[in-house]
Amino acid sequence: MPAEMPTDSASASAMPSTMFEKIWNAHVIEQGSADDALLHVDQNFLHEGAFLAFAALRKEGRTVRRPKQHFAVADHYVPTLGREAGIAGVTDPEVRGLIDLLEQNAAWGGIDHAGIDDPRQGIVHVIGPELGLTHPGMVITCGDSHTSTHGAFGAFAFGMGASQVKQVLATQCLWQRRPKLLRITIDGTLAPGLSGKDVILAVIAQIGAAGATGHVIEYAGSTIRSMSMENRLTVCNMSIEAGARAGMISADDTTFDYLHGRPFAPKQQHWDAAVSYWRTLKTDEGATFDREVHVDASALVPMVTWGTSPGQGLPITGHVPDPATLSGDARRAVESALSYMGLKPGQAMDGLPVDRVFIGSCTNSRLDDIRAAAAVVRGRHAKIPAFVSPGSTQIKREAEAEGLDRVFIDAGIEWRASGCSMCVGTNGDLLKPGERSASTSNRNFEGRQGRGARTHLVSPAMAAAAAVTGTLTDVRRLLAAG
Repeated sequence: MPAEMPTDSASASAMPSTMFEKIWNAHVIEQGSADDALLHVDQNFLHEGAFLAFAALRKEGRTVRRPKQHFAVADHYVPTLGREAGIAGVTDPEVRGLIDLLEQNAAWGGIDHAGIDDPRQGIVHVIGPELGLTHPGMVITCGDSHTSTHGAFGAFAFGMGASQVKQVLATQCLWQRRPKLLRITIDGTLAPGLSGKDVILAVIAQIGAAGATGHVIEYAGSTIRSMSMENRLTVCNMSIEAGARAGMISADDTTFDYLHGRPFAPKQQHWDAAVSYWRTLKTDEGATFDREVHVDASALVPMVTWGTSPGQGLPITGHVPDPATLSGDARRAVESALSYMGLKPGQAMDGLPVDRVFIGSCTNSRLDDIRAAAAVVRGRHAKIPAFVSPGSTQIKREAEAEGLDRVFIDAGIEWRASGCSMCVGTNGDLLKPGERSASTSNRNFEGRQGRGARTHLVSPAMAAAAAVTGTLTDVRRLLAAG
């Protein structure tokens, strides 16, 4: 039990607790010094980058302790074109080797694996919730920083390095330092054309790219409660871009409706018992946080990043900042970003020419995201190269069943297979040096989408608006025009 918590169980139960505290306390196996604790891990996800952990495990003569609490999927390196050829369509032998190696390691460890041809294949942080592997109250890990996505279900989910992946494979537990708690309350009704992506970009712009360092964020408020699971997943996904250890949203009927009937969700009487428990995991009235932040969602407009950090964002109606108004490190940071991005102080964001559009990634590749983009594209034609990469094979099938693929194809936008794609570019989907993109991904640092590439983070609707106008464009104008 954490050092600052009372040891008397009756006193402990009487104290108001946050959602995070309830989950943390339920998973402590052993308390270390100060705030360090050994936590049980309920679910671990693996992708191609796990090869180092498996190699270390084999070298030490260890095995996977609890294979059923792991799930592996190929996502970072799988191509989005030529997938009909399966693994044979991967032309780079090194990349093909990594995809093959994940399958071999999963088979060796007895771990369920969704390979390139598996109908469950997709981006790890998309298929986890989609398959019902992600549940409220869980501790979830993965060797990927955007594991915070799963916190949208009321789970404590975080990324880790290769040595920690090995530890979880071998022991199903992990030492962690207890973080501080930050509650961000977002109230108000979003204007038409806005989504969870605009909300989280506005939050990061407000608190900064390091504004939540050392904290777990709990998102609360009427805006969050009215969001779909897809939008909640987007918000929690980018918590890491504010420096947070994780982002979390307490489970409610929206959560339960999403999970019910999914392959790995509890069944029959186990479902009722699970929901009863999950309902207890909300933050108690009177529970305290180390910090509080409030955001008025009704005042938000579509967001776009202008610099080389997710924290360098502003409304599409805004203008690039002038470093002359700043001093010290802040001034140097803006000067460096403007130089790399090829922008001038005071330049308007609305109307800035874009070379390419990418709609996809673990941030914005779900069915709701694709629908939002299609609503803007329908009846229009792309003026610049653009493509859509659904977050999973299942989402691709569902979108095609709705005819959304035809909306994009008829507009001259490529409809591709699922994978991480141009979010990180390890599969070869890259921008050319100097090219500027409107991207629904989560990071815009130098070289993220290719050497010399310039990335502007936007929502799916804003990305679609850029595709059909050739510029960063306030999507509200297009929606108003019909």
